[in-house]
Amino acid sequence: MRVVVQRVSRASVSVDGRVVGAIGRGLVVLVGVTHSDTGEQAEWLAQKVAGLRIFEDSEGKMNLSLLDLDSGAALVVSQFTLYADARKGRRPSFTDAAPPEVAEPLVARFAEALRGCGICVETGVFGAHMLVEIHNDGPVTILLER
Repeated sequence: MRVVVQRVSRASVSVDGRVVGAIGRGLVVLVGVTHSDTGEQAEWLAQKVAGLRIFEDSEGKMNLSLLDLDSGAALVVSQFTLYADARKGRRPSFTDAAPPEVAEPLVARFAEALRGCGICVETGVFGAHMLVEIHNDGPVTILLER
């Protein structure tokens, strides 16, 4: 399982011209699932994301996590393209990405595990064509894998 975490000042996701999820200050988490991923990995990554100290404290140092913010939130968006393989040719292969029947419940479990940490979580719509608006703060972008 791979996640790309972006610290944002605000973000939203729209499907068919309608906003389905929006947050203010917090994290956008793009989630990719491969064939061998498990629920335990999803829960471990959610804990890692929740505790990731990438927000600045009063001295300007990255010492605060999403758990430390008063109104921090997460926008979780499934993204199978995190498992793209573009080593050969010019068209990426997505064979390493898990099929929807495997990936969807694991993305949902990841989001639910974040909620279990006490974090307000918004999501995109699995399998839909989404427009994601990200106001990356910093910019800060971190890749995590488990």
